[in-house]
Amino acid sequence: MAAEEIDATIAPPQCLHADDDLLVLAKPAGLLCVPGRGEGKQDCLSARAAQYWPGALVVHRLDQATSGLVLMARNLPTQRRLSQAFADRQVAKRYQAVVRGLPDQADGAWSDIDLPIAADWERRPLRVIDPARGKPSLTRWRACGQGAAAGTTRVELEPVTGRTHQLRVHLAAIGHPILGDALYADAHTLALAPRLLLHASALAFDHPTHGRPCRFELPADFDQIDLQPLPSKREQLFS
Repeated sequence: MAAEEIDATIAPPQCLHADDDLLVLAKPAGLLCVPGRGEGKQDCLSARAAQYWPGALVVHRLDQATSGLVLMARNLPTQRRLSQAFADRQVAKRYQAVVRGLPDQADGAWSDIDLPIAADWERRPLRVIDPARGKPSLTRWRACGQGAAAGTTRVELEPVTGRTHQLRVHLAAIGHPILGDALYADAHTLALAPRLLLHASALAFDHPTHGRPCRFELPADFDQIDLQPLPSKREQLFS
């Protein structure tokens, strides 16, 4: 389909900001950021964006299961500057999630998860904590209160590094997997939510053209999602 031929059956992506150089879009959970392999994986955020903002270019990605803010460029110079800003860790990112368990941490106190992450080549695309082969990986996180379901906690996360599946791997590694995580959660935690409860909630960076600080926020809609109750210990033993 040519960029100027808009498919009226596809709603435009939710746009928080658009100027001559960049777009800030909201990606729903379950939608790819870029096309995948195969005919059934061509619908994605970048393709939808190109219908309404011809020439829109990918700068970074979110996992398909993750919802939230995605930054796109509208020309090649901006794409290069923004890509370099991500590489140089000049883009501040914040996520929200709901995890299993009650962390032994005071609400509002930031902690670090400093565990090296490596590819699990025998179970791709999974990642594992591997002190020998893993790349340095750092996540800052804090508890923000009890989740909607008993025995769950809302957390806020800041990935300092940007490894694949970093937040999901790190939280699972400290015993608090994200609800609805089909890759890293146990069966009970996976069943608690109909989707991965991980959301990219904030982006902050200097505008690549005029240099003024930009900050965009989009709160998670986790309160609108029906969560399953935690199974009893007896139910877990016999499941």
